[in-house]
Amino acid sequence: MRTTRTRKATFNLSEQILRSLDDAVTKGAAPSKNAFVEHAISEALRAARQAEVRGAWAEASRDPLFRRDIEDAEREFESADAETAREIG
Repeated sequence: MRTTRTRKATFNLSEQILRSLDDAVTKGAAPSKNAFVEHAISEALRAARQAEVRGAWAEASRDPLFRRDIEDAEREFESADAETAREIG
């Protein structure tokens, strides 16, 4: 099993968050506070990346050249898509 190197970091959190973290770990939500916090940060970073990608797609959808490229690609694959649909159906 491959282990990931860790590095100590210090953050200030509200007392309420710390109490909730203690409670969650005590109830088995994670094996440790570190594991809980790492998982929470990973999920927040994943959500931030997804939001960034959604924003990029939204911006691209307003670009006439990008939209034309998508439409051209869709037209090029129409016959292949129709052929696949006949084979499946």
